[in-house]
Amino acid sequence: MAGLTRTAGAFAVTPHKISVCILLQIYAPSAQMSLPFPFSSVSQHNRLGLYLLSITKSCNDIFEPKLEELINQLREVGEDMGAWLTDHLINRFSSLASPDDLLNFFNDMRGILGSLDSGVVQDDQIILDPNSNLGMFVRRCILAFNLLSFEGVCHLFSSIEVYCKEGHSSSTQFDASNNKLGPLTQYDQMDMESYAMDKATEELELHKNARGSVPFHLHTAEALFEVTEEQMQHAGLLDTRKETSRTSKKSTEATAVACASSSTLEDTLVDDSLFLRTNLQIQGFLMEQADAIEIHGRSSSFSSSSIESFLEQLQNLAPELHRVHFLRYLNKLHSDDYFAALDNLLRYFDYSAGTEGFDLVPPSTGCSMYGRYEIALLCLGMMHFRFGHPNLALEVLTEAVRVSQQLSNDTCLAYTLAAMSNLLSEMGIASTGSVLGSLYSPVTSTASSLSVQQRVYILLKESLRKADSLKLRRLVASNHLAMAKFELMHVQRPLLSFGPKASTRHKTCPVSVCKEIRLGAYLVSDFSSESSTMTIDGSLSSAWLKDLQKPWGLPLISKDSDSRKSSTFFQFYDHLVSIPGSVSQLIGASYLLRATSWELYGSAPMARINTLVYVTLFGDSSSSSDAELAYLKLIQHLALYKGYKDAFAALKIAEEKFLTVSKSKILLLKLQLLHERALHCGNLKLAHRMCNELGGLASTAMGVDMELKVEASLREARTLLAAKQYSQAANVAHSLFCTCHKFNLQIEKASVLLLLAEIHKKSGNAVLGLPYALASISFCQSFNLDLLKASATLTLAELWLGLGSNHAKRALDLLHGAFPMILGHGGLELRARAYIFEANCYLSDPSFSVSTDPDTVLDSLRQASDDLQTLEYHELAAEASYLMAMVNDKLGRFEEREEAAALFKRHIIALENPQDVEQNMA
Repeated sequence: MAGLTRTAGAFAVTPHKISVCILLQIYAPSAQMSLPFPFSSVSQHNRLGLYLLSITKSCNDIFEPKLEELINQLREVGEDMGAWLTDHLINRFSSLASPDDLLNFFNDMRGILGSLDSGVVQDDQIILDPNSNLGMFVRRCILAFNLLSFEGVCHLFSSIEVYCKEGHSSSTQFDASNNKLGPLTQYDQMDMESYAMDKATEELELHKNARGSVPFHLHTAEALFEVTEEQMQHAGLLDTRKETSRTSKKSTEATAVACASSSTLEDTLVDDSLFLRTNLQIQGFLMEQADAIEIHGRSSSFSSSSIESFLEQLQNLAPELHRVHFLRYLNKLHSDDYFAALDNLLRYFDYSAGTEGFDLVPPSTGCSMYGRYEIALLCLGMMHFRFGHPNLALEVLTEAVRVSQQLSNDTCLAYTLAAMSNLLSEMGIASTGSVLGSLYSPVTSTASSLSVQQRVYILLKESLRKADSLKLRRLVASNHLAMAKFELMHVQRPLLSFGPKASTRHKTCPVSVCKEIRLGAYLVSDFSSESSTMTIDGSLSSAWLKDLQKPWGLPLISKDSDSRKSSTFFQFYDHLVSIPGSVSQLIGASYLLRATSWELYGSAPMARINTLVYVTLFGDSSSSSDAELAYLKLIQHLALYKGYKDAFAALKIAEEKFLTVSKSKILLLKLQLLHERALHCGNLKLAHRMCNELGGLASTAMGVDMELKVEASLREARTLLAAKQYSQAANVAHSLFCTCHKFNLQIEKASVLLLLAEIHKKSGNAVLGLPYALASISFCQSFNLDLLKASATLTLAELWLGLGSNHAKRALDLLHGAFPMILGHGGLELRARAYIFEANCYLSDPSFSVSTDPDTVLDSLRQASDDLQTLEYHELAAEASYLMAMVNDKLGRFEEREEAAALFKRHIIALENPQDVEQNMA
């Protein structure tokens, strides 16, 4: 739902557009002068131009602002000359005494346009380029006015009178000039408006009798939007006009659905009989509601039942609005209601044949006599993918590929290939030969025994090639991000890996990952060249206009005029470039992928910075799923580097923002934090319960929720290890490794191998643990997992020390090689383990004397003790305290020895009696 196909005749002249034309006459008068009156500086002139550029882009919004709102914006933008602009606008409207004046007005508008074949233009000549955004707007207004009949001109003239009356209270000079509007009232007596409305009603009845339904583009504002206002006010999603005017001074935020619209719904109820809502406007409104469902679907402030009730009322009022079915499908999709989502999706394609609201291909070339069957299959496949039916989704998408090839719909084919590659990447599918093997020729023509990962790579490359040839910039950017993720997670091997020229490099390439992410981010500079004709996202193109309604009063900004101008400047330039929501989400996704890559590579500061950039710049326009993921990364960082107290405080804020429904990222994070803290505090009963809850959230279907299943099994093995049930823990870890190998989860295999090494280390079988540690290091080197490699190196050093004190120097050398990575990027637990192990190595080395260099050991133990107390890890903290007591005893520092002994006793008591802390964890 990234955009809408434009329809002919959607642009109509309205009083608001005439207001913009009047302002354009001020900005670019026909007379030649270096700086037109009343501008005192070039910056003022440019400021008005930027304002007009933004407001013309938002003229395709569903609801146009009233004269009062336009005047308020002019006062903010114009500052010192705001009063003059307001007076000139009202006086110019007052000078329109007859329909002939409207004709003369639009004839004068031609004078501000330059000629298409004009030669050299003088330096001091201010003229609009006819091919610019402002010039195209003026030309469209002139053309739309020329197409009006006499009745239409009179109807427009009568509407101007009502439009001007709305601004009565906002202008102090309106009363003085109100007598100039007297001639307008005589046209109310001509009954032209009733004639036009009677004609529209007659056409409505004719169409209804002929086709049995009301034509989509003839819905009146009164019938359609009264129920909208009633339902949204009943659901608490929209304030009344009086409440809005009172609360705007207090800077209260609009609700989720109201924010998604470009203006409030009741703005359209001023004169229900004056304007008809075009197809583009109604479709645009529904598109904005779809964006609101996607962005706020997981938000706790979003009511799925309220929006469902509103859509049901809208569907009953106008059954021919087939896209309402699609919105109900999206609402049910985000509510995890499979049967209702499937029913609404099938209804949408049954009634509309997929020809309403999709921009994949132009309707004239993309529709067969059966409608867009291939798009229906694509949507159905994605729905099965969302609800965790990978095999069924793959079958449906494969059928979509076949139909797209038969109908030569390359655009839908490119999207379908991207969806299939995403499905194969996210879901655990061990073999696809029976499904893909005979239907998609690029796959079968290469080899019959390709792995799933090789098929994913081929599908991504083919989708990227087609999207690039069709100039589908959004899909190109999305494929580049998918390619970056593939490069991050998989080692590329040649399809034919034999012979003297076979590649010997079996490592991922961080440079390739960075290159693909950057190529995806370039979308922001050329998204406007999208080949399909798209509607500009009105909610974003007019976003900075809405900011003018917000108060300026920030504590760090002084109240003098200079500070105000400075703050105005920065706020003004915040939203100069109008970026569609889909583009903003893709750019934000690139920052989330950057954060994920830095997490895997082991750079915690870079991961945190990219996540903070995403939350700051793209948090408002992102989907609820991506916003949840960003919060999850930040909370995990707090738990690793600041302790559980700060992490649970941030988690509480996230729970208020997002719904903690089944399988939500916030709920999974909460269970993980509770399990981790329970292990550190020695509460094995609570840890086991958290493992069971994590495992219960995963689907029982094979290949679904693989990340969750791996996480639950890892934590189960760690719980058994903490309970000293070594054989059971090793069995669980071995079974998990087999599962990861079956579904080619390479990065997870490195973690499982490290866990097996830990199990053998704690069970006293250091010799058996060495191969697992070395294998884990090998995997980490292949995937550039630097921090995990440092952790595996620490485990390897611990295993060497476990073989005897004669290996202390080798273990210490291994540790010092990993120290820069551990101390620079490791969390509290990893750093504390390294400090304690360093002290153990020195104490085990026969050549080291504690009495000659005690600070080398004690400094490490003190640092470890402080980190572990912050982390509440009682077992390791007790070990650090015990070592400090032993060293101080050898040094004869009895007072410090007693302090360390008391600390050791306190940790042992807390470890043996974890019931006291269970209430704080629940």
